[in-house]
Amino acid sequence: MIAQIVGYLYTAVLIGLALHAVHIVILVTLYLWHRRARSPETLSIPVADLPMVTVQIPLRNERYVVQRILASVAAFDWPRERLEIQVLDDSDDDTTALARAEVEQLQAQGYTIALLHRQHHNGHKAGALAAGLQKARGEYIAIFDADFAPMPDFLRRTVPHLVQNSALGLVQGRWGHLNAEYSLVTRAQALALDAHFTVEHIARNRAGLLMNFNGTGGVWRRRAIEEAGGWQYDTIAEDLDLSYRAQLAGWKILYLPEVVAPAELPPLVAAFRQQQYRWAKGATQVLRKSCGPIIASPRLNLAQKAMALLHLSGYFTQPLILALVLLVAPMVIYSPRLPTLAVALGTLTMLPPLLYLMGQIALYRDWPRRILVYPILMLLGVGISWNTTLGVLDGLLHWGGEFRRTPKFELQGRQGNWRTAQYRVKLDRALPGEILISMYALAALLLANELQRTSLLPLSLIYLAGETFVIWGALQQFNRREDKKEQGR
Repeated sequence: MIAQIVGYLYTAVLIGLALHAVHIVILVTLYLWHRRARSPETLSIPVADLPMVTVQIPLRNERYVVQRILASVAAFDWPRERLEIQVLDDSDDDTTALARAEVEQLQAQGYTIALLHRQHHNGHKAGALAAGLQKARGEYIAIFDADFAPMPDFLRRTVPHLVQNSALGLVQGRWGHLNAEYSLVTRAQALALDAHFTVEHIARNRAGLLMNFNGTGGVWRRRAIEEAGGWQYDTIAEDLDLSYRAQLAGWKILYLPEVVAPAELPPLVAAFRQQQYRWAKGATQVLRKSCGPIIASPRLNLAQKAMALLHLSGYFTQPLILALVLLVAPMVIYSPRLPTLAVALGTLTMLPPLLYLMGQIALYRDWPRRILVYPILMLLGVGISWNTTLGVLDGLLHWGGEFRRTPKFELQGRQGNWRTAQYRVKLDRALPGEILISMYALAALLLANELQRTSLLPLSLIYLAGETFVIWGALQQFNRREDKKEQGR
C-alpha cells in the first residue's frame, strides 16, 4: 500500500513538471515559428512633434550606480524641453546626497529633473512610482532601475510606436548585460535572462499571448497605467501585476528585442537567492490576484488563458523539484512499480534546456562556448529550490510584503569589486533548511547506492551538488557586518 502511494506521488510530481515542460516546448515552437517576424516599422516623427516623456528612476540605497543611470538618461536623444526626469529616491544612506548633487548639475545644464525623496517607503517601488506619477507631466512614462544604462536612442526607438498605435499601452525593450563575463554566477544568470527575453518574450508577444512588463527598460502610455488601476501594493511584483491588469483591460504590449538596455547582474549567490525569492513570491501573488479575471475574461481565448496561467505559475516547478528529491528515499526503500507513463513524463522533463540553447543561438556567434555554463545554471536552479519554495508559499499565504533590494556595485565587464563595497546580503531563514535538505540528499544518495537503485542516483547527486554550491556561495559571500539599513527596495 505504501509503495503504491509513493509511486502515485512520484508520478504526480512528474506530471506537474511535464506540464511545465510542455509549456516550454510550446514557447520554443512558437519562437521558431515567429523568430523571423520583424518588429513594426518605427514612425519618423519631426523633432517639433515629439511628445513629452517622463523618465522615472526608482532607487533605494544605490550609491555605486546612481551617477551611471543619471548620466545615461541625460544622454537620451530627445529634446530637453520634452524630457522630464524624476529621481524617485527612497534611500536612507548617502545615495540621496549623491543623487542631489547630480540632479543639481543637470538642472544647471537645462534639464527638467527633480529629486523626489520619500521619508516613508509605503508600497516600496510601486509606491515610489505611484507618487512620481502624480507629479509627472509626460504622456509617456519610461522606467529604468538604477542598475541600467540605456542607450541614447532608447526613446527614439520606442516612443514612436506608442504614438502611432493608440492601442499600445507598453513598449518593452530587451535587457542586456553590463557584466555577464564577471563570474560563473553572472554568466549563468545571463543565460537564463537571454532565454526569457529572446525565446519567451518573442514567442508570447508575436503569438498574441499575454506577456509581462519587466519592471524596467520599458515605456508606458500614462493612460494605460491609469485605466488599469495604477500602481498597486498588494503584490511585490508590481510590474507583472500592472502588465496583466493592463492587458486584461484591452491594452496591447509590443516587445522590441532589437532595443537593448544593458543592466548589471548581481554577482552574489546570496543576492540571486534573495531576488528569486522575491520574484517567486510576487509571481505567486499575481497568480492569486489574476487567476479569476483571466479565466473570466471575454477578451481571451482558451489558449491565451491556459498559457497565461502556466506563465504565472512558472515558479511552482520549484516545489515540484523539491518534492521529487524528497521522494528519492521512499522510492529507494519501497521500490514501487511505476506506470509506463512515468517514463514518458521523465523524458519530457529533460526538454527545458532547449529554451536556453535557443536563446544563445539567437544572440551570439560564440553560443557553443556560452551554453557550456548551463550546468552552473542548473545547479543554481536546483540549489535554491527550498528558498524559492518558501517564496511560493509566502505568496500563497500573504499579500504585499517587504521588498528587499538586490545590491549593485558598478560592475562592468570583469571590472569592479563587490568585496570592498558597503552593501551586503545577510543570511536568511532558508539556509538551515538548505543544509538539512542537502544532508537528506546525501543520505538518499548513499542509500540508493547501497541498495543499487542506480536510476535514482543522478537525481540525488544533482540536488546534493546544487545545494552544496548554493550553500557554499552564500557562506563565502556572507558578511556579519550587514547593516539593516541596506534592506528595503
